[in-house]
Amino acid sequence: MKLYHYPLSGHAHRARLFMSLLGIPHELVEVDLKSGAHKTPEFLALNSFGQVPVLDDNGTMISDSNAILVYLATKLGRTDWLPTDAKGAAGVQRWLSVAAGDVAFGPAAARLVTVFGAKFNPEDVIGRAHVLLKRLEAHLADRDWVVGTGPTIADVALYSYLSSAPEGNVDLSAYPRVNALLRRIEALPGFVPFAKTAVGLAAAA
Repeated sequence: MKLYHYPLSGHAHRARLFMSLLGIPHELVEVDLKSGAHKTPEFLALNSFGQVPVLDDNGTMISDSNAILVYLATKLGRTDWLPTDAKGAAGVQRWLSVAAGDVAFGPAAARLVTVFGAKFNPEDVIGRAHVLLKRLEAHLADRDWVVGTGPTIADVALYSYLSSAPEGNVDLSAYPRVNALLRRIEALPGFVPFAKTAVGLAAAA
């Protein structure tokens, strides 16, 4: 398998992390977003949306990080990572939606401001991040993992942009359960870290 990625993309890290946790041999193909490589005709032929990551599974092309998580778990029959019972599957889907919505427009957007110079209103996106973090902190009051009793792709989908939230000036210190979740993910066999950038609150870390 090949994974087209960019090291500073949390979406790309999400896919890379899961492949590593599953022990899937793969080749990393870096797409230089800063030079516009994701907008070339060659890359657009892989993903017409011009985004990383893209998974090439022997000619089967899967784009979108959450879709890649679902594809890999389903192909390999990893029902531990993607439950097939109605309640478990719905629970995972709910948090994949959070990753694509609340995370993308909260901590991920806040990081885009500091790392890539995005034109979001910092106060707005940081505020959204804290709304999400408070909800997740409450959700984790009686559980170690987001869904069920073990790690699932829901946890993987949340990890990259939550762990890097301080780069976007989102302070995680008030959320001990969220921090504990991040540490549990980091302790999993096969974990690979997300590239760090010394910006925002992380500049002084």
